[in-house]
Amino acid sequence: MIVYLDVIWALNLLFDSLLLYLTAIFLKRKIRVWRLLAGGFIGSLIILLSFTPLNVYSGHPISKLICSVLMVLIAFGYKRLTFFLKALMTFYVSTFLIGGGLMGVHFFIQYDEKLTVSVLKGFGDPISWLFVLIGFPVAWHFGRKNIETMEMTNIQYEQIVTVRLKLGNESMVFRGLVDSGNQLYDPLSKMPVMFVSIKDQMEAVPKPIGDLALDPESFIMGNLLLPDEWQNRLRIVPCRVVGKEHQLILAVKPDRILIEYKDDHYLCEKGLVSFTLQQLSADDAFECIVHPKMLTGPKQQGGSVKVS
Repeated sequence: MIVYLDVIWALNLLFDSLLLYLTAIFLKRKIRVWRLLAGGFIGSLIILLSFTPLNVYSGHPISKLICSVLMVLIAFGYKRLTFFLKALMTFYVSTFLIGGGLMGVHFFIQYDEKLTVSVLKGFGDPISWLFVLIGFPVAWHFGRKNIETMEMTNIQYEQIVTVRLKLGNESMVFRGLVDSGNQLYDPLSKMPVMFVSIKDQMEAVPKPIGDLALDPESFIMGNLLLPDEWQNRLRIVPCRVVGKEHQLILAVKPDRILIEYKDDHYLCEKGLVSFTLQQLSADDAFECIVHPKMLTGPKQQGGSVKVS
């Protein structure tokens, strides 16, 4: 039986180094190439030891644990215990993520029962090695992309708030996204402006609000007028958007803006709301874009009120 030990060892060295690199990406840590290769070399030693009298010990779970600890220590160093444990756990997650993905795809597409009982003989099963050589980079790439997507989703949903608006006798509730890119103010009153989509709530909002969102140009040009009790609420605010230097939007001064985030309640005493029929979120994750300035008002928590 011919054993291509050099090929098997080289592949394990490459895969272990890539797993350490993926771990560094997840941890957002810079790492030197020589550290990656050195850590990968330590991991690949298990393959070499498997062909020696020490194979009884090298295959033991404790030996594998010690090997992974040494890999992480060499690749990331040791600053403090929490730093090291986080790196070690992330390395295991990366390994299980890639390995589990490969195993899942392999068992999904396999159709030959003999493959389930096949073992490495010499260079190994050509189909299995081809699958690993192609599947590992693919799994590595998609694992990285999915983690980045989940991070972005997490960042976004950490900024999701509940917005409660009171206009006269009407109360409305929306899901809002706190967007630092929204820096629109009314130039006269210096009030921050929030954008609210009522695309799916036309029947729930007061009729004047629906009319404003439906045809704002007519109100700006004076072709249509709001009822008298709404006139003192209306503001015309200039703004800039991509492709247009100057644009006018209509905003309304509500009686109350209350923003709920986790256990805190922020009362925005001075703020404007611009209603639109445009969908603000492609996946309906939120219905309004909250000006960050609106979260700097009085904060209510547990019945007490304090200025943040």
